[in-house]
Amino acid sequence: MRHVHHDLKVYGKIKLFVGSGTKELGQKVARKLRLKLSECDIIEFPNENLFIKLKGSVRGQDVYVIQTTSSPVHRNLMELLIMIQTLKLDSAARITAVVPYLCYGRSDKKDQPRVPITARLVTDMLEAAGADRYMTLDPHAAQVQGFFSIPGDVLQASRLLIKHINKDLKKGMKKPVVVSVDLGFAKKGRDYAEKMDMPIAFIEKRRVGNNSKAEALTLIGNVSGCDVIIVDDEVDTGGSIAQAVKVVKENGARDVYLAFVHPILSANGAERLGALPIKQIITTDSVPIPPEKMKFLKDKITIISVDDLLGGVILRAHQGRSVGEMFNE
Repeated sequence: MRHVHHDLKVYGKIKLFVGSGTKELGQKVARKLRLKLSECDIIEFPNENLFIKLKGSVRGQDVYVIQTTSSPVHRNLMELLIMIQTLKLDSAARITAVVPYLCYGRSDKKDQPRVPITARLVTDMLEAAGADRYMTLDPHAAQVQGFFSIPGDVLQASRLLIKHINKDLKKGMKKPVVVSVDLGFAKKGRDYAEKMDMPIAFIEKRRVGNNSKAEALTLIGNVSGCDVIIVDDEVDTGGSIAQAVKVVKENGARDVYLAFVHPILSANGAERLGALPIKQIITTDSVPIPPEKMKFLKDKITIISVDDLLGGVILRAHQGRSVGEMFNE
């Protein structure tokens, strides 16, 4: 008699929760997994303290909490931490924090005296709250992976941007060139260029005098008569991107495209991008863009959802299957 191996489920069924910072994305992931989102009450008291109560038991289950930690950063982060602890105290078998955008990613080292490494503090808090695993997308600094003591998956949503450009934009471009927004993004910029089979150029920034805002910008490479794709991992206020667009235009670039994973768009970032002489913005829904900001971008932005990526990795993690196989790795 042939022995039949059934799928091994060390943990129970998938339970999927979503925080208030990522409701739309969470619903998309649930649809991809053909699951119903698990419900909970999230209450903010007049003193700004948060209270969470689950509407059903998660005892012995494999639980995934989707919550981005973009603005309002501290509200979203505390909500994530409290939700993880609530699940832990209800005896969930395994808890995975699915954080599309991980806050404080730029505070990853002591680059001057008497400063914190807040990225490490955030990872410590996630573990202290009770997370057994984590997932995140394109962190600003790759070494953030080393701050975690728990296993996890650091995923590249930039693959989705590259796929979209190769499939839908590349054929219509004239002599396309990838431009890294600064030398700090050079390595990741080369990855974009290699996977899109394009040459690359770099923008170099240099301080002038003692004025912290005074910078001289130099373009390393040729963009004259070329369509340009400026790449970065995230855009906050849009200042660096605006400078990059100005430099490539001054150096003879034709159409300019922007490609970045996380649309943080703080302050007047959306308005600034909307006013730039660019052809198109390609980004993801790792961070929701509110309507009051989207109105500046709606005619020139393409948002690629990360729902399929996150859903696929959640399913593989639950089944104990390789995530690398999704990317032929």
